Amino acid sequence: MRETTLCYLEKDGQYLMLYRNAKAHDPNKGKWIGLGGKLEAGETPEQCVCREILEETGLTLTAYEYRGIVDFQSDRDGEERMHLFTATAWTGTLTACDEGELRWVPKTDLVKLPGWEGDAVFLRALDRGDPFFKITLTYRNNHLVGTQAQIPYTEEPV
Repeated sequence: MRETTLCYLEKDGQYLMLYRNAKAHDPNKGKWIGLGGKLEAGETPEQCVCREILEETGLTLTAYEYRGIVDFQSDRDGEERMHLFTATAWTGTLTACDEGELRWVPKTDLVKLPGWEGDAVFLRALDRGDPFFKITLTYRNNHLVGTQAQIPYTEEPV
């Protein structure tokens, strides 16, 4: 199972979002997503999220929270475990991202933008302030066909 991180930087009721439009063969192409990427060998989720945010935005996280685990099961893309974070403080200057367009988007507008169906499930959990959670999203033909949630999730994060 591949492991990734995803982080939503939050400021003034908005999240910093990435519109994936720069890579030709990107499974996220044409979608608005949070920021993050794949864990490297020996890297913790916290190390990965800090590295990815710096690489994609030029920002260094100074206050962030590990909010949950999202497991994806897909007939097209296999299995993925995503470690989900939110951040409320950082240093540095926002720079352009080579993976697409960065934009601050009001949280209330996220549902109007093209994205993955399952993102709405964990975004609701974030907005409610749910304690650490685990959500499993099942996709068939890139369409959400199942969800399971454990809130709160009491096992120690890996």
